[in-house]
This record gives sequence, C-alpha cells and structure tokens, in this order.
Amino acid sequence: MSDVRIETDALGAYEVPAEAYYGIGTARARDNFTISGQGLPRSFIQALGVIKASAARANMDLELLDPEVAKAIAAAAMEVAAGRWDSEFVVDVFQTGSGTSTNMNANEVIANRANEILGGSKGAYSPVHPNDQVNRSQSSNDVIPTAIHL
Repeated sequence: MSDVRIETDALGAYEVPAEAYYGIGTARARDNFTISGQGLPRSFIQALGVIKASAARANMDLELLDPEVAKAIAAAAMEVAAGRWDSEFVVDVFQTGSGTSTNMNANEVIANRANEILGGSKGAYSPVHPNDQVNRSQSSNDVIPTAIHL
C-alpha cells in the first residue's frame, strides 16, 4: 500500500498522506502556511464540529441533503467536536485572513470520515463532498466567526 494518495483539484494533482482524513486543500494550506507551527485550539475545533453537525441537520430538515448523507456528516462532525480527529487539523493558526483553509480542513476531515461511515474510502469524495455537502449553505465568513463566538 502506498504512503500517499493522489488527489486533484483545479490547481492539479497533489500528494496527500494515504491515512489522512484531511485532503488536498488542507495539504496545500499546510505546505503553504508553515508560519508558526502553532495549531488551532481544541475549543475552536470543537466549535467547528458542532457548527458542521448543526448545518448538516438543518440542511436535512430543509431537504437540501439526503438524510443518510446528512446523518453521516453530523456523526463525523460530532466525532470532530469530541476530539477524535484533532490530529487531522494540521493548518497553521496563522493563515489566510478569512480562515478558508481551516474551514476546508474541517470540511475534508468530515467528508472523508462520513464517506467511511457510508462504506466509502478516503479521497473519493462520493457520496459526500467537502464543498458540495459538508459546506452546504455555509461560508468561511460565517463558519469561522461563529466558531470564535462559540
């Protein structure tokens, strides 16, 4: 088994550690923003998990997400809130101003875990995609300030 998986986005292909729950956006941010070596506080990661779980449930109630997908996202997000995936939050606390990289880190971890819950694999992003399902009806400009307030 390879130590890496190859993911692709609009910028091209990029190596991601095979066992990582984060994905290409987080890997790029980790490599581009090696500023302080300081990660995100536990309380902030916990808040991100609660926000993502709440959004999944709201999107399910609004019939914007399939119930099975929404429940898997909410379960994965609550695992994030509980601290199970803290080691997967690898983006430096000092990064882009809006926290886009942090939001994407959360989206990717939750999507990959939700896909596992549904019987899929990391990096496939089907049926759960980080942007299309986990981040549905959200923006970094909403998620990050809300996490700070929580």
